[in-house]
Amino acid sequence: MSGENDRMATTRLDQTLVVDTALRLLNDVGLEGLTLRRIAKELNVQAPALYWHFKNKQALLDAMSTAMYRRMFEAYGDLGDGTWQERLVEVHRALRRALLGYRDGAKVFSGSRFTGTDHAGPQEDHLRAFVTAGFTPSAAARASFIAYSFTLGFVIEEQSVEPRPGERTPGYDVTEREERMTAEGYPLAAAVSSDLFQDYEARFEEGLRAIVAGIEATLAPAASR
Repeated sequence: MSGENDRMATTRLDQTLVVDTALRLLNDVGLEGLTLRRIAKELNVQAPALYWHFKNKQALLDAMSTAMYRRMFEAYGDLGDGTWQERLVEVHRALRRALLGYRDGAKVFSGSRFTGTDHAGPQEDHLRAFVTAGFTPSAAARASFIAYSFTLGFVIEEQSVEPRPGERTPGYDVTEREERMTAEGYPLAAAVSSDLFQDYEARFEEGLRAIVAGIEATLAPAASR
């Protein structure tokens, strides 16, 4: 009887329902707590039913990342019609906002592989904007990867301190850190506490400006700087 119930449950499931449920649960339990068993419980099915759709957790994370990317472009539409500098900044602002929309969003995204080719359209448009500005395709890809890697790493660090808006992980109290570093004879480490663990919006914007300046100096054609 149990096997028959599992098969009946499987017919009611599809990948979209499982992914949507997993993304919703992510905000409650985080990446570590997001297990196939926990998702199955939320869907009121047995865990083996999910293996009809995802062979393991990584396959599910790949599908979740794909959904996050698709939702990003649905939410923000055509990103950046101006200069390559403006486009690069707007795309990665949007990426950061999308990742911050989920607890551990950047960790889910990191190392995942998109399923299908739906992401290729926005990628093609993005690369074409750079090539039109005079970049070679290779230079355009490397410039984009630099900004992407910065954004992903930045948000991983940001979410380790502030997992969700209004939340702060214990142990990251800036005043306490300043006092402790000062007492132990590390005045410079004390002085930068707020630079390291506060004002993430401003620090991200500063980082993007540094990325753009670096690309202008190293990869961009002279005419587009």
